Amino acid sequence: MIETVISIAFCLSSVLTVLILLLPSQYVPERAKSGGSSNDTEQHKTSVQILVLGDIGRSPRMQYHALSIARNGGKVVIIGYNESDPHPDITTHPKISIVPLRPHPRLLQTSNKLLFIIYGPLKVLFQIGCLWKCLAYTTTPSRWLLVQNPPSIPTLAIASIVCFLRQTKLIIDWHNFGYSILALKLGQSHPLVKLSIWYEKVFCKSASAHLCVTNAMKTVLKTDFNLEAPILPLHDRPASHFKPILDSNARTAFLSKLPETKEAFASLKPSSLRVLVSSTSWTPDEDFSVLIDALLQYSEMATTTHTHLPNVLAIITGKGPQKEMYLEQIAALEKRDKLQKVTIRTAWLTVPDYAQLLASASLGVSLHTSSSGVDLPMKVVDMFGAGLPVVGWDRFEAWPELVTEGVNGLGFGSSEELVQHLVELFGNNDKLELLRVGAQKESSRRWDDEWNPIAGSLIGLT
Repeated sequence: MIETVISIAFCLSSVLTVLILLLPSQYVPERAKSGGSSNDTEQHKTSVQILVLGDIGRSPRMQYHALSIARNGGKVVIIGYNESDPHPDITTHPKISIVPLRPHPRLLQTSNKLLFIIYGPLKVLFQIGCLWKCLAYTTTPSRWLLVQNPPSIPTLAIASIVCFLRQTKLIIDWHNFGYSILALKLGQSHPLVKLSIWYEKVFCKSASAHLCVTNAMKTVLKTDFNLEAPILPLHDRPASHFKPILDSNARTAFLSKLPETKEAFASLKPSSLRVLVSSTSWTPDEDFSVLIDALLQYSEMATTTHTHLPNVLAIITGKGPQKEMYLEQIAALEKRDKLQKVTIRTAWLTVPDYAQLLASASLGVSLHTSSSGVDLPMKVVDMFGAGLPVVGWDRFEAWPELVTEGVNGLGFGSSEELVQHLVELFGNNDKLELLRVGAQKESSRRWDDEWNPIAGSLIGLT
């Protein structure tokens, strides 16, 4: 009997010892200053991990965070999916490194609502394992962990636990709410959506501070989430590579060489062609049919009652789950000869080419509808950075924080309203140029000007 008790005690103590040894190592400022194993030596003012449970290359705001931290003397590790090329400065900066997350099996990706309910938990379990391994063991401890939200499941829970064990301070950067995006797929009253609301409100309370993209979002976080930690609005601003091209001849020269636009410019005079640009993630929160319907109406009007209207070349950039569905619709319209005055092309461009395309185009279009009503589309910020006027879906609360109606852009709430704007602006170049002047003035407001006194001050870099 005694031998059995001793054996059980020995086994339990062995298991406990292994668990203790496997606990994540902690961030120790004293060890960092002395050049210890944390690798956060005196040459770095602080260390920050940035977690993106998504494609790093398609997360511009988090890349801008990384560049700002590194330029101000901090050490940065970006954790996320390495599916597309990040900003060139990210890959070449000596203070920035990337730790890629293992992508989930393609089998677990589905747009079917029933299969989503089945595959969803399996996908979450897979992500839990990958996140825990990466945050707790693969990477060395850091002073701060900056987490992009959404997605919130399982990011917030894993980040909260790891930060507690590693003595790391957690900052949540709120781009939107995870539950509001989930509601687009399942409906507001679905039990999983209600669970997501509870989850997000519980685990966000472990953060030391919160950043958010609008003042309206700060109000929601303060009143509905009852957060006591500091909530700091940090509006998106364009990075330095988005710049206006003031010379119209230079804009035409670029469009004449870009593979996606040079064919149209070769067959038409620049004065009889307008280039429209829309960047989309091809997801349900951007109803792309609104733009297709508007272009369809524009083409009909331009060939019948408003023959003075110029041709339109619409360049749609981005990747996403609904892309093929819309491409089939566009192909069917072209086959039926319904887009005589409109040409629609898709593109996936390098960062420099995308920036120049925005600066060279005639008009930008945003179809972001905002699942929460309090987030804003980053694409419009980039367009303003390039001096490109914008027309966008404006039926949500935070829209006026970004666009000044009639000065740098126009809002719409239907395809009919959008086509009215296209006819008005493309039929009267003076009105279009007036908006361009407003957009160029908006381009002077830059990311570092916003980041330094808010996020930089928060983590002790400025």
